[in-house]
Amino acid sequence: MTPLIQTESCQTSLDLPAFVICSTVDDTVSLGKSLARLLKKGSVVALNGPLGAGKTYFTKGIAMALGVKEVITSPSYTIISEYDGVLQGKSIKIFHIDAYRLAGNDDFSAIGGEEMIFGDGISIIEWCGHVPGFINKDALRVDIQIMDDEKRHFHIYLEN
Repeated sequence: MTPLIQTESCQTSLDLPAFVICSTVDDTVSLGKSLARLLKKGSVVALNGPLGAGKTYFTKGIAMALGVKEVITSPSYTIISEYDGVLQGKSIKIFHIDAYRLAGNDDFSAIGGEEMIFGDGISIIEWCGHVPGFINKDALRVDIQIMDDEKRHFHIYLEN
């Protein structure tokens, strides 16, 4: 069994699977930064958690670690936000996808989902359960639970 990691800053190197408790928004952003070190061209990060769990803050951490300069906000209404980042010294596209309003795989396909998910960029999908057909076996899964005391419990693991 993998031990539970609990730190005040959540700045930890990650071995998967990982179980992490974050106490603050800054901890959540730091954990996203740590996860970014595991990403490569074509990576998919599948986020699952209730409203207010910290999915967008986690994504901010990933984007910051990948050199994104723009402000990261939830793409709830636009569904997809595209950012320019840097991975291993090379430019890379980062797709931040909010699948909450999608009715399923067909909706995602209709807006060009395949091009993002199966391309060379990095795709981060909030509400991944709404598009299960696009979560491949190599996806990094991040399940977030809000604990009673407002802390967040993160379970990070590979889909396969």
